[in-house]
Amino acid sequence: MKGATVSALLPYAAWMALMAALPATAPAYAARVAATLVALAAAFAISRVPFRNWFNFPSTSGTVPFENWGQSPVVALIIGVIVGFIVCFLWIWPEQFAWYRDFDVLGALGLTGASNGGQSPENGGLSPYDPAVCGWPLTWVRLLGSAFVIAPVEEIFFRSFLYRWLQKADWTKVPLSRFDVSAFVWMVGLFALEHHTRLAAGVMAGAAYGILAIRRGLGAAVVAHAVTNLALGLYVIRTGQWGFW
Repeated sequence: MKGATVSALLPYAAWMALMAALPATAPAYAARVAATLVALAAAFAISRVPFRNWFNFPSTSGTVPFENWGQSPVVALIIGVIVGFIVCFLWIWPEQFAWYRDFDVLGALGLTGASNGGQSPENGGLSPYDPAVCGWPLTWVRLLGSAFVIAPVEEIFFRSFLYRWLQKADWTKVPLSRFDVSAFVWMVGLFALEHHTRLAAGVMAGAAYGILAIRRGLGAAVVAHAVTNLALGLYVIRTGQWGFW
């Protein structure tokens, strides 16, 4: 269990520690992505337990055509893609309301500084991830890192590890498909607090990914989270709404 816990914690801990230690710049983000990739590879070498439960259902028996079509990995991944786009839409839509844009639950409690909406005073108010500031290669690193590195790392931590650890200290003995109301609420709440500038969206996303992980497996949740981040990033680049980053 110890190795599995280290494996589950290492990539997320590396990401969060570097977030606190490094400035909010595109080169620093690229360094965080690279370091987290190394931590992810090390975690996989230490223990593969947190990476299991890719799908939560048994394979099809094949005795009756289409009898288990809903249990197909392909169906699970398609559902993940659909959920990912829905979460992206629901992440963006509330921004039309001024009260929602201005509210930061941790900021209101004095636990964080005021959000600058992703803008950088040092760059004349431009986002540090704007290609006019950092160049297109680093903008693409920001996009691809959020979708294909950070999304899986967060899913492994929140859904594979934290949700089960909240149910039992020896979390490796808890099936991911087991639903526990208390653990689910805590997991969603902590995920939302990580996205404290958009608390309602964080709750919605955490619940959606959590249900996917329980019902369809970790793979479906990873796909959904990656699709959300990729679609949101493309929206940011296309519209210049850098506050999302």
